[in-house]
Amino acid sequence: MQLTLLGTGDVRQVPVYGCKCRACQNARKTPALRRKPCSALFESGDLRLLIDGGLTDLCERFRPGQLSGILLTHYHMDHIQGLFHLRWGINDHIPVYGPEDGGAGDDLKKHPGILEFLPSLKAFESISLQPGLSITPIPMQHSKPTFGYLFEQDGKRIAYLTDTVGLPTASRTFLQQFKLDLLVLDTSLPPQAKPPRNHNDLNLSNQTFEALRPTQMILTHIGHELDDWLLDNELSEACIAVARDGMPLTTF
Repeated sequence: MQLTLLGTGDVRQVPVYGCKCRACQNARKTPALRRKPCSALFESGDLRLLIDGGLTDLCERFRPGQLSGILLTHYHMDHIQGLFHLRWGINDHIPVYGPEDGGAGDDLKKHPGILEFLPSLKAFESISLQPGLSITPIPMQHSKPTFGYLFEQDGKRIAYLTDTVGLPTASRTFLQQFKLDLLVLDTSLPPQAKPPRNHNDLNLSNQTFEALRPTQMILTHIGHELDDWLLDNELSEACIAVARDGMPLTTF
């Protein structure tokens, strides 16, 4: 299994239009510091799954036949906007897996083009798209129906959890059954004085780390406020790192 983080930003991305904070100014000067919509590429053997379709250059990134399917976490626009263009391609057929759309995917599903939207996945019910590989949808706490995903193969486990604010009790209890080799976790905000809405701040992410104790944790879905905070502060654990666009993670 290999996971590559294609985009690591929140809905505003980095730099934020009109913002003059240090993080945004740095990102304008240095392209490597920019953050595009949160998404990833999961690979195992010949299987290549795009996790979320928020990148608007999907037609340039992938040739026909390169993607085995698309795995959606949810139907907020920054996670599906690239599909509105991709669907009008030809000479390809791409299955799409994910949760209920809550009405947000009406136009895509009415005019799917080359996309085949399969029946909604069920919480905690694993699917296998390749022998020996299990993919389990994990419910998140968000303003639309949202799944994170647990990937298991050959005794190794990767959890990709975004978008969420904390974890539902059932999801936390389920994940505590396993030793996670890698946890990729939504962390949009620096530590907040008040509980955040819809997305983790660093306090909540640290709580999730303590509850699950993964071997490695990577923070993603990052906003410019957290990037700015990190210019003056360090993370609490050596095994916790901040994601970057294009970042390849350990192959298992």
